[in-house]
Amino acid sequence: MKNIDWGKLSFSYTKTDYIVYSTFKDGKWGPAQLTSDFNIALSAYAGVLHYGSSCFEGLKAFRGVDGKVRLFRPEENAKRMVRSAKFLDLPAPSIEQFVEMCVMAVKANSEYIPPYETMASLYLRPLLIGSNPQLGIRSSSESTFLVMASPVGTYSGDKILVPGTAVVGRNYDRAAPNGSGSYKIGANYAQSLHPYNIAHNQGYRELLFLDAKTNSLIEEFGSSNFFAIKGNTYITPDSHSVLPSITNASLRTVAADLGMKVEMRPVPLIELAEVDEVNSCGTAVVITPICRIDDKIRLEDEQPSHVYKFTDECGEKSRKLYDQIIGIQKGLLDDRFGWILNVDC
Repeated sequence: MKNIDWGKLSFSYTKTDYIVYSTFKDGKWGPAQLTSDFNIALSAYAGVLHYGSSCFEGLKAFRGVDGKVRLFRPEENAKRMVRSAKFLDLPAPSIEQFVEMCVMAVKANSEYIPPYETMASLYLRPLLIGSNPQLGIRSSSESTFLVMASPVGTYSGDKILVPGTAVVGRNYDRAAPNGSGSYKIGANYAQSLHPYNIAHNQGYRELLFLDAKTNSLIEEFGSSNFFAIKGNTYITPDSHSVLPSITNASLRTVAADLGMKVEMRPVPLIELAEVDEVNSCGTAVVITPICRIDDKIRLEDEQPSHVYKFTDECGEKSRKLYDQIIGIQKGLLDDRFGWILNVDC
């Protein structure tokens, strides 16, 4: 195991030893290869550089209480990448190839998997890009698939489950109703960077986007999905422009298993006045509690037009859901849903 101060890790890049890559060319995928050279060679005319033909995933490897290394639902990440690539008409790896290369990356960088007693993990970033030279506006015919790894701490750099604030900026949209919002492609994140910077500079942890059509329904946070707890009900938006989060889907399954009612439906912003707990959820954090959401007509405004306040601590039901997911990932609880892939490191 590498000599790293695991307690000081944040959700940021730490160089490991290897990346894994494979290239699709002449109608077939080449063999998966390990390299310690993190600088990839691309033509200046590569489609990804001109037309944004890229999609990516994020998943984690955990060292469990028993010392075993676990990947959490990698097949679901593989399926989502195939779906994103299909939207871009980009040659994609099979589910089997995706999982195989993720396992290969974990094994090659196993000395960077943090110890169980830390809240850290080995984050994997599978990336698919259009790599052939081109000039016209068309989908790439060749692609390169890479899997990178980096040990990470919590996304915010704070202790786990520390509530943060969020802001609604009604003058910015994340995705059009019939656009690319439900796919994990690079372009979706590029267009959120500017409003995210504004929100962060104002001291907010998160930026909450509304639907572009009516500007009244909750979509998702800039970095992750939205869910709320009302009584014994788990509520999350149902929208064609929201990314289908694997963490959110897992939380819904756990919530139902614990006897909670689960609702996927349109969620009006004004319903925030009636809920008990609000969270963002995703791979990087599982859950981040939100203690306040400021609604602004323009994100640049100094004062919000309305303020929604929630609990100053992680809510009781949200904490229970979090403990269930982390328990399965860390081997503290039985994998009763069949979500874990054990990796022999």
